[in-house]
Amino acid sequence: MAELPFSTLDTLDPKGKRILLRVDLNVPMKDGKVTDETRIERVVPTIRELAEKGGRVILLSHFDRPKGKVVPDLSLQPIATALATALGRPVSFAHDCIGPDAEAAARSMQDGDILLLENTRFQPGEEKNDAGLSAALASLGDVYVNDAFSAAHRAHASTAGVAAHLPSYGGRLMQAELEALYAALENPERPVGAIVGGAKISTKLQLLENMLAKVDMLAIGGAMANTFLAAKGLQVGKSLIEKDMLDTARTIMEQAQAKNCDLVLPVDVVISEDFIAGAPTQVVPVTSIPDGWMALDVGPETVKLLQSKLSGLKTLVWNGPLGVFELPPFDEGTNAVAQAAAQLTQEGKLKTVAGGGDTVSALRHAGVLHKMSYVSTAGGAFLEWLEGKVLPGLTAISTTLEKTLPI
Repeated sequence: MAELPFSTLDTLDPKGKRILLRVDLNVPMKDGKVTDETRIERVVPTIRELAEKGGRVILLSHFDRPKGKVVPDLSLQPIATALATALGRPVSFAHDCIGPDAEAAARSMQDGDILLLENTRFQPGEEKNDAGLSAALASLGDVYVNDAFSAAHRAHASTAGVAAHLPSYGGRLMQAELEALYAALENPERPVGAIVGGAKISTKLQLLENMLAKVDMLAIGGAMANTFLAAKGLQVGKSLIEKDMLDTARTIMEQAQAKNCDLVLPVDVVISEDFIAGAPTQVVPVTSIPDGWMALDVGPETVKLLQSKLSGLKTLVWNGPLGVFELPPFDEGTNAVAQAAAQLTQEGKLKTVAGGGDTVSALRHAGVLHKMSYVSTAGGAFLEWLEGKVLPGLTAISTTLEKTLPI
């Protein structure tokens, strides 16, 4: 087990203490109802553990982007109801996250109570990591616990600033995320591979460069694979490519060779003339994409190649789909490779760590979301970790990292 850079709940006795717990309740909503409770479900274990041990749990979260103003439609109050249902115990609500209402609600709590404060982003100082707001939030609690890895890439008052004022810990979800990422990239069982998909090299350049230094096999899919194919001098029809990234793609291929990293590109693709569901398709080698056609998924030979590569790995990191999975039949490549990875995982032959918004959706679509070793619900934070960046929310609660951030 990797040594984590923060204190876990194993070292905290919460009884009688006001626990300021940062969670991520930024969940999809429609007509005032939560439409996907995944993030709620992920924070239930930490909330329940602290409450059952006698902690007075005060929850902090942002929701959407109200830009420092009170926007009634972006209140967290409806989420309190969904959270209470998931927990099986009452959750009270305060109509602000600081000030008299929040202070009175916090003072009246008994051991085991749970209180949800209003959207932290209603405060203009939240996203500025304002020192006054950080201190005001900290005054509500005795201890700070961050269980919002998905917001750890933000240096905000509730994710970083408050930790400077209180004894700080990582929650169970934060712990699970870091243990999974450490196992995948910091001290993985080798050989270790990565599947990186998506539309643009430009948005994942740092990720690709960081992966080259850490993995033995790097498979590239999605539209960004088209740019690599074009960089090799292949004709890709009207497939989406980044013309200004061709030299970068060639550099990445050279770096992979120099680092003895097996860079895997599609060998065949599913093509269509139209980007619509049910459009006529063909499967062609990547050397034979005709003018006027576009590659929208990896082909069956590429699927076989990737399945073969997976069988030789011990650890896999996955970020991004292999094709336009939202539009059948261009989901078949991602589905088949995801199902192969899931089967190897279930057989105990492969540790799989996946994350990123599109990745989570693609794995759910493939029916394997709960069959991987760990799937992160963090989007930007997961990506920035893969890029090798420092995460302010993690640094703020760290006991081992140098705290160089303005917190």
